[in-house]
Amino acid sequence: MTTRGLVLGAGGVLGAAWTIGALAAIREHLDWEPQGADVLIGTSAGSVLASALACGFSVDDLVETQQGKPDARISYDEDAGGAFPPLPRPGIGSTRLLRGAALRPWRITPLGALSAAMPQGRGDIEPIGRLVDTVLPDGGWAPHRRTWIVAMDYESGRRVPFGQIGQPLAELRDAVMASCAIPGWYQPVTIGKRRYVDGGVCSPTSVDLVARLRLDEVYVLSPMTSTTFDAPAQVAARLERRFRRIVTRRVLSEVKKVAATGTKVTFLGPTADDLEVIGANMMDPRRRIEVLETSLATSAQALVA
Repeated sequence: MTTRGLVLGAGGVLGAAWTIGALAAIREHLDWEPQGADVLIGTSAGSVLASALACGFSVDDLVETQQGKPDARISYDEDAGGAFPPLPRPGIGSTRLLRGAALRPWRITPLGALSAAMPQGRGDIEPIGRLVDTVLPDGGWAPHRRTWIVAMDYESGRRVPFGQIGQPLAELRDAVMASCAIPGWYQPVTIGKRRYVDGGVCSPTSVDLVARLRLDEVYVLSPMTSTTFDAPAQVAARLERRFRRIVTRRVLSEVKKVAATGTKVTFLGPTADDLEVIGANMMDPRRRIEVLETSLATSAQALVA
């Protein structure tokens, strides 16, 4: 029997839309329901989708939600995204993490150090919690016990995969909100006595977490990374593509680490065609349906290439 892992990466509102299209393509390509993966790993936007799959919702449910169909099993919450954040609170987000980054820079990612210096956001993270309540109304953890939701400890910079044995205990809704708490956009989420922020600060995918599992196959859907690029005229989009190239190198190094264990890794990210539709702002909900429709086509093409 083939053992499979499914890794859903960070990417904001439009990253979620792209990922849903890629999930639909994988289901058709493999004739396999992704919620049947032996391990599910979700980071930021990917954590919302992973939680839905882990609670027994199908790819069709996710597609219908993204399309805003009135009879969808999960209601799309318009408040869960927004093109721009409100002005943040003044001050440094985490003086302890910033101090640690200065004293031991090799232990904290550059994005982690940057996030420490950013002020706390004023965005409302509660709509993300309401989305999780829709798929798990009674609280607790997902029925799929091997579901790992990745966040970053905002005091130490440590990557925390909630749901993994040995990690801090959390309700699924709290773990997902923490994983989605973009520094400077949202305020950190407190779980126990610790504050947590977006897991994408540590890694866009955290696919390296599956290296020790020795799975047969791992599918990595990473909306923040690309191997083909468009040539946008907009300055903001050009800056985004530069950042995307840096992120892509990080993810591909993690992919190589997993592949070195003998696991077959299939990696998908937005193509140049997807990027043209995505534009410069991954949090802009106005483009989500167009991004979904484009991903349905481009992801299917990538799997048969």
